[in-house]
Amino acid sequence: MVLDRPRQPLQLGDVPKPKAKAGELLVRVNTCAVCRTDLHVVDENSQFKVGDRVGIPWLGWTDGECVYCRSSRENLCDRAKFTGYTIDGGYAEFTVADSRFCFHLPDNYNDVDVAPLLCAGLIGYRSYRKAGDVRRLGIYGFGNAAHLIAQIALYEGRELFVFTRPGDKATQESAKKLGAKWTGGSDEMPPEKLDAAIIFASVGPLVPTALRALAKGGIVVCGGIHMSDIPSFPYADLWGERAITSVANLTRRDAEEFLEIAPRVPVQTKTEIFPLEEANAALEKFRAGELTATAVLVI
Repeated sequence: MVLDRPRQPLQLGDVPKPKAKAGELLVRVNTCAVCRTDLHVVDENSQFKVGDRVGIPWLGWTDGECVYCRSSRENLCDRAKFTGYTIDGGYAEFTVADSRFCFHLPDNYNDVDVAPLLCAGLIGYRSYRKAGDVRRLGIYGFGNAAHLIAQIALYEGRELFVFTRPGDKATQESAKKLGAKWTGGSDEMPPEKLDAAIIFASVGPLVPTALRALAKGGIVVCGGIHMSDIPSFPYADLWGERAITSVANLTRRDAEEFLEIAPRVPVQTKTEIFPLEEANAALEKFRAGELTATAVLVI
């Protein structure tokens, strides 16, 4: 009995007798149980059709079998594959992606403006959700991810406290215009204790600084993949059930939630366009800190 197409009855037919290779067994089947997975395979139907516009995130594949995947923590899968790292990415005219890890994109964004949502937006959103349902939220480092997530925080009624490099008045003013309640340098303490703080800057010494800005029970979320070493700090700064957590990758649920809420805000992106063949120039400007928006390659 053969499944020719999803959601169609199995077809009775003759197929060539299989041949066992080295290490395999040729088995005469006497009985075979009908499993719920069989039903799932028969009923499975792709949510995509030719011509659909889709987005591909950083997390490109997980095994679905490990303890992390089976406990809704696929972002921690030891065998995970990542777009542009262990799977060919988007710096090309074509790429192949696992349909399970692709997403329909909101119609009210054009191709350029939607691109930052799939990188800075998704990782930033997971950091934001790890901060919990809090009233006073601090953000250290106001780059692309912070700019996107700040819009959601304000939309959801949170009080936003933004910390920048000391003396960076331009960025502080930009955050105020966006709706931040207070802005200042990372060497300053906010006027009120924070319920949570997200550190988007890859600066380890900001961790104890943020801890000192927290109210009891607050959490510091480290939103970067890499960070410089965190210096030692007095236990008193952690005491009071304060917590520190890192953020690793994202889950498909994060993407579904974020791509649903982003157009409702609506989250506005800032972009700088480069043609594909100038990818190195985009990376160099990124390295030199000369980008004022998210670099987007146009193919």
